[in-house]
Amino acid sequence: MGAFSLVRFRSVPGSAKEIAMLFLSMGAGLATGMGYLGYAVVFSVILGLIFTIINCSPFGESDMDRARDLRITIPEDLNYTEVFEDIFEHYTASHALRRVKTTNMGSLFKLEYDVTLRDPQKEKDMIDALRVRNGNLEISAARPVMGGNEL
Repeated sequence: MGAFSLVRFRSVPGSAKEIAMLFLSMGAGLATGMGYLGYAVVFSVILGLIFTIINCSPFGESDMDRARDLRITIPEDLNYTEVFEDIFEHYTASHALRRVKTTNMGSLFKLEYDVTLRDPQKEKDMIDALRVRNGNLEISAARPVMGGNEL
């Protein structure tokens, strides 16, 4: 039990898949250590197949896998309210302007959006389209940070 609590409370929280694989390896190790080699092999093969099937299927995917915090820097002469609307309509399922901030003595705007991508594989294409529009200034796309996991 100490090994399981050490994994849970002393390491960086991982995804559900990472934790499940860790418990699989610990279970196989415990079975092997107790001398049940046949059970350990059967246990590992069966659960390995189940994890492979689940990993290859869209089971458990959510909008959080497609959500991004998008930060774009634009020059002050662009109208930030509608400058990226056509790009967002093409690449995102939803988008919302969260924050506008001036920077560089008021000559630049920093825009922060919450976006949900239609296809995460096309994220680079969206960033390239945004770079053309904003004059190749800084763009940042990151997964949203979920609070409350810190001790």
